[in-house]
Amino acid sequence: MLHRKIESHITKYLTHNENKVLIVSGARQVGKSFIIRHVANKLFPNFIELNLIKDYEGERLFEKVRTTDDFYLTLSMIAGDKLGTVEDTIIFLDEIQQYPHLLTMMKFLREENRFRYVASGSLLGVTLKKSTSIPLGSIDIMQMYPMDFEEFLIANGFGNDAIEFMRSQFIKRESLSESMHSRVMDLFKRYLLVGGMPEAVNTFLTTHNIVKIRDIQRDIHDLYSIDASKYDDEHRLKISRIYNLVPSNLENKKKRLIFKNIENIKGKRAENYHDEIEYLISSGITLEVKAISNPTFPLLESEHKNLLKLYLNDVGLLTAILYRNNISAILNDEASINLGSVYECAVATELASSGHNLFYYDNRTHGEVDYLIDDYSSLSVVPIEVKSGKDYKRHSALTRFVSTEDYHINHGYVLSNNREVECDGKITYMPVYYVMFMNGDGHEGDEILI
Repeated sequence: MLHRKIESHITKYLTHNENKVLIVSGARQVGKSFIIRHVANKLFPNFIELNLIKDYEGERLFEKVRTTDDFYLTLSMIAGDKLGTVEDTIIFLDEIQQYPHLLTMMKFLREENRFRYVASGSLLGVTLKKSTSIPLGSIDIMQMYPMDFEEFLIANGFGNDAIEFMRSQFIKRESLSESMHSRVMDLFKRYLLVGGMPEAVNTFLTTHNIVKIRDIQRDIHDLYSIDASKYDDEHRLKISRIYNLVPSNLENKKKRLIFKNIENIKGKRAENYHDEIEYLISSGITLEVKAISNPTFPLLESEHKNLLKLYLNDVGLLTAILYRNNISAILNDEASINLGSVYECAVATELASSGHNLFYYDNRTHGEVDYLIDDYSSLSVVPIEVKSGKDYKRHSALTRFVSTEDYHINHGYVLSNNREVECDGKITYMPVYYVMFMNGDGHEGDEILI
């Protein structure tokens, strides 16, 4: 079984928290149902799973359930022999966004305390933004992403001791040995090809066949497009068009979304596509990176909504589109191929899965910096530049950025293929795989007392 870090968080929640219902949100195919099923089966003798998409496509037993009594009666029709008590019975509502009224009911089901509950949602972000009756004080939403690089390392037999050693080297700002760096970079390049979708990773581990891996990735990409088609006719074609434009946008110099290209109509702006862009972000199939021209902590206070970059939620999906079955562009460092967008996508997914909100620096005078993140320990902004080639020390925009006194920058990073960790003033050069240790929780410990 693939190791997923979210397992420990779900376990802790289901064994300790009794006041709210946990809902695991995320895009389709990232492994939500599998990991919930795995944890719940270990903790509770009676595990009952309700797939609400299958119910909607079949008998629609839960479609008109409006009271807790209705819910219990319907539940007993399909799983009456498994219903015990709150101590030994858990109900898993899979794809709960299919029936938003059940989200509203979670508060009352939890208050009555007959059973424990856990839920998942693939388009939950969309549902929450469209509904006004969600009991947000009664549910906790935990975001799940495709497997990150640390999980990919573990899947490939990389031990916890080795990962903890890497973490300590990152904290001390020290390099890995040549041999260890070569091993980690070799796996990082394979991660660029495979990505973090569990089915693709499992296929890689069992077959190492890029054709089979690409077939899975294309199916997932097509599934995301099909999900968009479930939206109303006014929006679905625009959603599909924007989603399909993401890879080509990332190959452009600016990489941001050009609104006139969506329908080939000049004069279109961000507000013309607000609902469509919100769908792509809220569904989890793209990651948004917002522009900042005058950065201050926290970055949310100075975002620029009209200059937006979108990245696919999985780097394997991107390389499947860009390079299909050709692996040499990534594994052999082909000089004619610019892997900038691929490396940036990998870093974006890693930062997002670590809890960061993503921004980039866009200033007409000073240029662009790939990513800005909040550093909650120092209450400052941290710039990150991503380089895929050998010219990783060429970064005029980053140099000007960290030197601007008004920004109060303590340090910035350049992530590249290079092994050595070097500090030059406020800029630290690091190998790209160290991004997996840039946690977004703002502190190192497990407990903060005030």
